[in-house]
Amino acid sequence: MDTTDTKSILETAIRFHGHQCPGLAMGIRVSLVALRELGKPAKDEELVAIVENSSCGVDAIQVLTGCTFGKGNLIFKDYGKYVYTFMNRETRKALRISIKKEAVLSDKHHLDLFAKVKARTADPAEMEEFKRLHIEKSNALLDLPEADLMSIEVINPEPLPMAHIHESICCARCDEPVMETRIRLIDGAPHCIPCFEELMG
Repeated sequence: MDTTDTKSILETAIRFHGHQCPGLAMGIRVSLVALRELGKPAKDEELVAIVENSSCGVDAIQVLTGCTFGKGNLIFKDYGKYVYTFMNRETRKALRISIKKEAVLSDKHHLDLFAKVKARTADPAEMEEFKRLHIEKSNALLDLPEADLMSIEVINPEPLPMAHIHESICCARCDEPVMETRIRLIDGAPHCIPCFEELMG
């Protein structure tokens, strides 16, 4: 991947994610730093990403760095923070990248429009204005000097285990196969989490 071809990178991320937005721009920027500092995209599990939110930027991270849920080298921690940790398993080099608050916060008009769009009360003119502001903010984040957008820290993380393939066990109630590490027992019988919660709730 040519990490200097911003237009092509943006198009790749938009194709995967579906639209351009500020969150996607953040994911592009942190991905480019990870690739610059740690090496090329992962074919297997040689590069690992730990993401602390489930927002739009994670799609850019998946498509650009090769860190994906399916390969087991994208780890999600549900902290709701714009923080991303990347580690090269081969070199043991790792970075913790956090987006600065000034880059995250939108102006009040943009936030008010976003609230209307989410509530489905925005009229067509407001929808267009929101889209324009969203793309404008996204482009601004793509162009923002790195030092103004993020803090980058070289860290020494604990070694991460490789992804495991687990046996499947059938739920005693719904008879659907479940990864053995997610089974819950009721009177010694294996249950999937939804069945367990229904029966115990």
